[in-house]
Amino acid sequence: MEISDELYYVNILANILTNLYKFVQPICFILGNIGNLLTAFVFWRKTWRKNVCVLYFKVYLISNTCYINSSLLGSTFIYGYNIHLQNTNIVLCKAFYYSAFLFAIHPPTILILASIDRLLISSQNVDTRLYSSKRLAYFSIGLSTFFWIVFNVHILIMVHIQELYPSVFVCYYDLSSSYQNFVYYYLAIVNICFCFIMIVLCLLSFKNIRHIQVVPRQQRNQRRTMTKKDFQLLRCLFAHGIVYIIFRIGINLYYGYDAITRGQQRSELRRIIEVLINDFLTFLFNASYCLSFFIYISISKTFRHELKRILWKVCGKDVMPIREEENRQENPDNQAGVVTIHISASK
Repeated sequence: MEISDELYYVNILANILTNLYKFVQPICFILGNIGNLLTAFVFWRKTWRKNVCVLYFKVYLISNTCYINSSLLGSTFIYGYNIHLQNTNIVLCKAFYYSAFLFAIHPPTILILASIDRLLISSQNVDTRLYSSKRLAYFSIGLSTFFWIVFNVHILIMVHIQELYPSVFVCYYDLSSSYQNFVYYYLAIVNICFCFIMIVLCLLSFKNIRHIQVVPRQQRNQRRTMTKKDFQLLRCLFAHGIVYIIFRIGINLYYGYDAITRGQQRSELRRIIEVLINDFLTFLFNASYCLSFFIYISISKTFRHELKRILWKVCGKDVMPIREEENRQENPDNQAGVVTIHISASK
């Protein structure tokens, strides 16, 4: 294949990617914000506020929304409409990169903390289950958030508006190869480790709930149990981990590849292809922030019922209480009350 033919196909791919950012990513932006808003309506209701895992999901939701309305929106203008506002102002430049780094690393950290909570609550040991508490959640969320805010301060120091060529100014990292290698290795290693940790924690949690039994309502106050809502949230958490791996592993591997091959000479064609690959993987990375609502509504029956009640209430329609509705559908013969799930101590 001649170089002219290769460039022809590269231009086609470049146009496809531009259209993805110009037309598809704005749809993701709208759906992501609407989905997060509907999810917030559900999670901030009184029946959900007491659940520790929901507290983690609410923080995750806030962090996701911040990324959608900063980095995702900014990349839409940059790659879709060729508008580079971050190149015109040093404050916008530093804020754009700092928010991108912070909200790229903070949500998976919250998912890991939520996975640890699900591992604790699903334990067969009663004392271990007691560690699943809001006090621990607030402490771990606050500590991790503070750590990443401070750790990523180097972005505010090392990112500037660089003059790459005469009269060509670009907002980018410090041009020293050592710092750029640090950034790419750091992103690749941390995110790949996050993928591995989330999967291991979720698998351990599912291993804990192999043996379950139904506990009547009159017994549920006598021992700390795992409710059906807890089990559904665990499945949602596992789905979050799968989405994280599928949509983010590519860009993280690319960061490692770029750091390893940074010193190599690149032809113009290879450079263009690598830029296109990076742009496509970044698009997938951005899309992962818009899927939370679809995970909850497709996996959690309780979430669907609560959302339906909210929407019907907005429309002025009367709906039956969610507990009564679940009992009728899932356990019509049970007269004892709400069904919960208890981890059996015996194998």
